[in-house]
Amino acid sequence: MKQLIEMIAKALVDNPDQVAVTEVEGEQTTVLELRVSQVDLGKVIGKQGRTARAIRTLLGAAGMKLRKRFVLEILE
Repeated sequence: MKQLIEMIAKALVDNPDQVAVTEVEGEQTTVLELRVSQVDLGKVIGKQGRTARAIRTLLGAAGMKLRKRFVLEILE
């Protein structure tokens, strides 16, 4: 999942070298923290959060197959 989020984020931003994804494992959920540069933050979130919502939808669908819950947090 980490590679999936990283690949999507790098395709969206202007500075792909500043994309970092960290995985925090929990008992029932895994939190994926996405960090991008301040300039690219709007590109990852999108208008009215549509891009971020789409990424979270993909993450949820892929998580269903693995029978695990994933949460995406976009950090500054």
